[in-house]
Amino acid sequence: MIKKNSRRSFIKKASLLASIPLYIPSLYGASKTVLNDPIGHGDFKFEVNKDWGVQNSNTYPVNHCHEMVMDSKNRIILTTTHPKNNILIYDRSGKVLDSWGLNYPGAHGLSIVDQGGEEFLFVTDPDSNKFCKTTLKGEKLIELSYPKEIKAYSNASQFKPTEIAVAENGDFYVADGYGLDYVIQYDSKGNYIRHFGGHGNGDDLFDCCHGITIDNRDSSNPTLLISSRSKNEFKRFSLDGKWIETIKLPGCYVCRPVIKGDFLLFAVIVTKDWGAYDGMLAVLDKNNKVVSFPGGSIPSYNEKTLIKPEYDQVSFRNPHDVCVDNDWNLYVPQWNSGKTYPIKLTRV
Repeated sequence: MIKKNSRRSFIKKASLLASIPLYIPSLYGASKTVLNDPIGHGDFKFEVNKDWGVQNSNTYPVNHCHEMVMDSKNRIILTTTHPKNNILIYDRSGKVLDSWGLNYPGAHGLSIVDQGGEEFLFVTDPDSNKFCKTTLKGEKLIELSYPKEIKAYSNASQFKPTEIAVAENGDFYVADGYGLDYVIQYDSKGNYIRHFGGHGNGDDLFDCCHGITIDNRDSSNPTLLISSRSKNEFKRFSLDGKWIETIKLPGCYVCRPVIKGDFLLFAVIVTKDWGAYDGMLAVLDKNNKVVSFPGGSIPSYNEKTLIKPEYDQVSFRNPHDVCVDNDWNLYVPQWNSGKTYPIKLTRV
């Protein structure tokens, strides 16, 4: 059984291994490395290009790559933990257009929102116990640490935010996935509104609320979709913090939910063992049924229960997120993967 703190324990044990590239890319600018056979299932099959995001590591170094989003200009934005650049901004060909730092040693969650015709980023850092809202040029507009309004927090070290979701009215929800497992709601100016969740086994509690998003697929009733990663589950809540349902995904240590059209996508960072690099991606339909496991076995069910998937041994090393462009190509950053750059999956 994988405990909540296994990820951080694994980092300590594997620090030497992590410094050795596990995938050695071709020289920058050389021919592309593409897997011969598409991965995935049904209508969601993809060709894997492991060289898409590769850069000169002296110019654009990375350590862990965590999350990616796409802006209105089709630029693809990545968070990394390297102090030289917490943000890399790519075009769709894989060329870096811009980079900047936030002095965030653990830059992790990345969300983008359009407010009044201008786009902004929300970035979390569990290592420095804070999060911020920035412009696309890296100017910090809001930066907050632990919520002193919540009595359970006695100091900043207990607060390790992993993800933020932004509602249409500007309220934003911070998931304290590596901390006390609360979800904290703020107004658009960063004023505390409420909190819910916390660590535990109840319907309304979490075991690593790693990722969070606003699910607008029912436009008349938007909800929050939140990971409970160590339980292999998503939990759905109302926007005022009331539990609605739990979606069980055995064998899937889910990172964050990503909505595209009627479908839900996410990275399965691990299925069995943090040291085995056995992650994959998942695509679910609007009924929460897995229709494709890119990098994994064919989705199958025993009645209504998902059968734990198996890794294909070749496609990924700790995929941490998935970004979907308008052509349904996927971009995948990887955590603790030997300082690899993001991978592109072209839909076929």
